[in-house]
Amino acid sequence: MTNNTKPIKDAEENEQSKKTTEAPTQQIVDLGSTVTRTPHGLIHCLTIVGQIEGHMQAAQGAKTTKYEHVMPLLVGLEENEEIAGVLFLLNTVGGDVEAGLGIAELIAGMSKPTVSLVLGGSHSIGVPLAVAAKTSFAVPSAAMTIHPVRMSGTVIAAPQTYQYFDRLQDRIVDFVVKNSGITKKKFLELMMKTDEMASDVGSVIYGKEAVSLKLIDRVGGLSDALEELYGQIDRRREEK
Repeated sequence: MTNNTKPIKDAEENEQSKKTTEAPTQQIVDLGSTVTRTPHGLIHCLTIVGQIEGHMQAAQGAKTTKYEHVMPLLVGLEENEEIAGVLFLLNTVGGDVEAGLGIAELIAGMSKPTVSLVLGGSHSIGVPLAVAAKTSFAVPSAAMTIHPVRMSGTVIAAPQTYQYFDRLQDRIVDFVVKNSGITKKKFLELMMKTDEMASDVGSVIYGKEAVSLKLIDRVGGLSDALEELYGQIDRRREEK
């Protein structure tokens, strides 16, 4: 009599191994995130790239970060006891102001160790996203565009509309100042600068300049960001 138990068991193990291998890959495709096991614990890496998509869907073919995906994911990471820390990789052109600010507020409100790393650019509403983590890094070639809140789409030309945009801009400025070392006066100067951007107001600053302005904490790359995240994790465990 032939024993078929072993082939069946081997097939089940192979299928389970295949699922385990495919799961992280699919997570990268779907959400731009992955989980890595390290000696310091599980590290979740989340990318914020392209355009921050809000209530309106972005144009077809545009790379986007969807707020309805990121917000519940951040809540899940905060509640997941197995996740030791979160690394945010940013390369964004900006996008929906309220969606971006909402994501930034969630990141800033996390109790877990968090580190952000600006790669390429973190423009417009990407600035609050970059400073929202407990420690922020930028590579030397990173760029950040700081400018006033722009109006797009249908706008009601009434004083209340302009007042709303002014107050929205104040919320962004206050958030950036609260979560970085830059002063409100300096940030507003950069935002309203008239001699740097053609046909527009604002400033473009780069890695080392962002650090000298105390907008970003440090210049560094991936290994520097991970080393800081590991340090935060270890200090948090010692405090407990």
